[in-house]
Amino acid sequence: MGSYENNLFWKLAYFLVVEQDYQIVQVDENRQEMLFENLSNKPAQFIRMIYSDLDWSSRMRRDIEQVAAMGESIRKQLGKRELTVVNLYLSLYPPVDEYESYLKEPVYFPKGKRTKVTSVLFAQGQMREAADSFSRLFPGGLEPAFFEPGSEEETVAYKRAALVHSVKRSEEDKKVFHFSTPFFSYIFIAAQVIVFFLLELTGGSTNSENLIRFGAKFNPLILDGEWWRFFTPIFLHIGFLHLLMNTFALYFLGTAVEQIYGRSRFLFIYLFSGFMGTLASFVMNSNLSAGASGAIFGCFGALLYFGVIYPRLFFRTMGTSIIVIILINLIFGFSASGIDNAGHIGGLIGGFLATGAVHFPTKKKPMMQLAFLAAACLLSAGGLYLGFSE
Repeated sequence: MGSYENNLFWKLAYFLVVEQDYQIVQVDENRQEMLFENLSNKPAQFIRMIYSDLDWSSRMRRDIEQVAAMGESIRKQLGKRELTVVNLYLSLYPPVDEYESYLKEPVYFPKGKRTKVTSVLFAQGQMREAADSFSRLFPGGLEPAFFEPGSEEETVAYKRAALVHSVKRSEEDKKVFHFSTPFFSYIFIAAQVIVFFLLELTGGSTNSENLIRFGAKFNPLILDGEWWRFFTPIFLHIGFLHLLMNTFALYFLGTAVEQIYGRSRFLFIYLFSGFMGTLASFVMNSNLSAGASGAIFGCFGALLYFGVIYPRLFFRTMGTSIIVIILINLIFGFSASGIDNAGHIGGLIGGFLATGAVHFPTKKKPMMQLAFLAAACLLSAGGLYLGFSE
């Protein structure tokens, strides 16, 4: 790599990582090819930058097709409808034959044409056009002086700053998932298992009278003033399979939410979601019901809120799977009999609102949190009014 190309390579890396909030998601062992991600920049959600001596245009064409295939794979992984990749080439010289058509028009992945690749070539005789094309991707563009040659010391400084900033960003991302260790998740698991065995010992977990005696959701008694039945159903389960499914769900989902948001926030999210799930069932369904499903769907709501605040991390890690699981559960709930889908939806909404009200540990957004808290209170009050008035 020539000194100018090396300087420009790391200057661009620094600009993307430090000034444009891109994250380095892939780098080759020689550090001559890097992949950057910032989903909030629609014209350039991913930027692939590579130093390569391009001899023939056919080589460039094959490489662009490979980038399109890579982008399509990423698009599917993230569950995005469309994806844009900007392909940056740094080369001493351009290809010796006709190559301009690959720079003038974007290349789409053939199947579906949902992944678009726009290529920019920094090479002798192509610098001004490349600088203009690259600058248009960012608000305000870049000054011409940005593309002027720099010293070797400057190159080393840009390289170090870009890599250190990216490492710190990765460490911060990891901390988001591990703020706390689970505690209340295990308490709730133990509570529902203990209560289940008490149900079995005193008449059975499928016995309606026994369930009512232990606090299942039963509209006539709620209307008579037994308000605690909005919470006690969270700990009751009807049959061993019901207990097993919700226990596994709480083990995986609850612990993840508690690790992200912390113990006290999780406690509020879980109980409020359970309350909202029972309230929705109280309004929409007169049948006897019990179970932690509303509270567990509240954990889904908490993870969806995570996706709103940290979309890149969400879709990079668990986002697509979470959305698919929610949709499958809701569709199954609407199509199958005996499932209290109102409780699921109520818990999902309750979890999302409760999480917005408490937000993330060490972070505060007072106005937004107040708005979520107001929405949660209004929705709760509206549900109670409808349930008791009817």
